[in-house]
Order: sequence, then C-alpha cells, then structure tokens
Amino acid sequence: MTLNIDSRIETRSIAPRRRAFAAAISLALAACVSQVAAYEIDEDATVYDTPTTILGINHIGLSVSDLDAALAFYQGVTGYTLLRRETITSDAAATLYGRSDIRYETAVLEAPNMLFELTEFSHNQGKPTTKMPAQGPGMTHTCFQSPSADSAFDRFKAAGAEILSRGGEPVDLGGYGVTYAYAYDADGNMFELEQLDAGPLAVGAYNDRWKAQGYNSWMTQVALVTHDIVRLTDFYEEILAFAPYRDGDYVNNERMGDITNIDNLSLLASWFRMNERSKTIELWQYRNPITEEYIGKRGVTDFGYSFSIEVGDIQAEYARMSELGVEFVSAPVQLGDFWQAFAHDVDGNVFSLRQATDPNSPYSVPQLER
Repeated sequence: MTLNIDSRIETRSIAPRRRAFAAAISLALAACVSQVAAYEIDEDATVYDTPTTILGINHIGLSVSDLDAALAFYQGVTGYTLLRRETITSDAAATLYGRSDIRYETAVLEAPNMLFELTEFSHNQGKPTTKMPAQGPGMTHTCFQSPSADSAFDRFKAAGAEILSRGGEPVDLGGYGVTYAYAYDADGNMFELEQLDAGPLAVGAYNDRWKAQGYNSWMTQVALVTHDIVRLTDFYEEILAFAPYRDGDYVNNERMGDITNIDNLSLLASWFRMNERSKTIELWQYRNPITEEYIGKRGVTDFGYSFSIEVGDIQAEYARMSELGVEFVSAPVQLGDFWQAFAHDVDGNVFSLRQATDPNSPYSVPQLER
C-alpha cells in the first residue's frame, strides 16, 4: 500500500530528517517490547541520492505454473506490450540460476514504467502452488495503479481475480482520492490495485505520453513483508546507499483491515522511493497477525515474485554488495539484453542485479521512465 501521508494512524514530532522507529512486538497486542531503528528517515530521499551506480527497479518477475494462463490473464487485463516470448536452455542460464537442468519459457511484458516478466520453469511442472497471506513472509505483492475513471480493479475482477478485500470492492482508506484492494491470481499470487481520482492522478506518475500510448495502468512497487522490519530496512538502506523516506505505525484501523481482510490489524512499515513518483520498495511487519520468520532462502525459480535492481556497473555493484555480505547465486552472467546476477536479501527473498548490455536500450530504466 502506497499510503497517502494523511492516512497515517499515528504521527510523531521528531527532529528534522531523523526519527526513532518504535515497534511494539506482541503475541496478543498486550505485552509490548520497544525496538529502536538503526536507520534514519529522510523525507526527501530518492534513488537519485545514491552514490552507487543503482538506477532503479527494472522489472518484476513472477514464476508461474502455467505461462499461457498467466499471460492471458495479465496481458488481457493490462494490455501491456508483449516484447518477446521464448524458451531458454543454455550454459549461461544454468550458471545464472545455479542449476544444470534449467529450462524455462518466459514472456516479457512492457508496462509504461518497468518490465513484467512471467516465467514457467520446466522443473516446477506438477508442483503445488500456495496462496500468499497478506502477512507474508516474503515478497507478498506488486501493485497496479490506474485512474479511477478507467479502473484496473474492474478489469481484473471481470477477468476472474479473487478479491481478498472485504465486500469485493476497493476500499477508500482516507478520503484523499485513492482506493485500495488486494486480489489473487489463479496461482495464489497476491497483487494490489490502487485507483486514483483526478487530484492524486494529476500529481502522480500518470502522464500524457502514457495516455497517448493507450496505457491505463502502471506498476508501482515491490512489497516485502518481514518478521523484523528494522533488520530488513537496514539491509536495503545499506545496499541501496540512501535512506527510506517514510515509516509508519498502524494500529487497529478498520479500513486497512478491510483491505487485507484482517481484524484488529497492527503493522509497521517503511518505504524507499525508487524514482521520483511511481516506484517504491515498501517493507511491512505485521504485529497482528504476526509475520512469522522465514527460515532459509527462497529458491530462485520458486513460484512467486522476484525483482531486479538495475545498475550502471554490475561488476562494481556485485563486488560492493559482496563485501557488504550479500550472497549471490553466481557472478554476473550475460543473458539476452542484460548482464544479471541473482542474490538473496537478509530475509532470504530473491532479487537480482541487472545491467543493460546497451545503455541506450529502450528496456533500461532511464528509457522506461521517460
């Protein structure tokens, strides 16, 4: 949820550009333990502040059980351009994914501000899928925003999405012109739908070029849910090398409970701004219900989400992040239009680094975000 600043349940008076993040951890919201964040909040911080070569979020990846069905669903609703669909098996792919038997079919969709890649791995055939709970843990969802007057929610619902939010309709969280809903695809992957009225639409990412090209939705976020938000926020602040711009503490808000279909909801959040207006990495820790700790590392090809951070110099970033303790599946490998390397964050979530082989590629962040 990319919440409007006015929707916070609780605000605190803090010295400029710095605040402590107090988190009450409780099994039944009765006994509380305070924890103080090591990170700082900088309300003006964006990815453009990083001294590294990080450019932003290049793509959201989704490992699916049935590529035909997933492509028909997501492209049918969004109308995103299919850039290519191909089957891949190669030594480079084996190195990148860390398994010799790799074979997969992938479909790459172009949203107006990033890529959306759907992949069916042959070795996942016949494996059961599971429904991601709102409280995680893991990368629980991405988000599709759209104008309220041309709602992606309506199109997803008509296409058969299972609506998680109560009442089967978007929820008006704070009266500021944005409604929210959570939904599932056929594999149990959760996604968020945000509908923007004219006011927030005018100051958001939507622009005349997208409208002229026929885009009526766009993708906005990587949402990671953790058992320890301080630790995960510290991790991303260290590898991104800029500060989160917001945090939040939300307790027993009925409308947020309606969005997630959870009674007595209590959670913490922090956000990293990955471009000027349309992309964020958002982190959540649920206190009720409690987000359980994920033990181990998620498989790079497991069903569900992953995402990539595009960089200008992948060798330098691979070396820098390795020194910071990030564990990579392999050294960078050239595959298709990008040099790539998969890694795990401190919670075991999968992400990757990418560098376009052609810096002027239309599928590189600077061009995707024009």
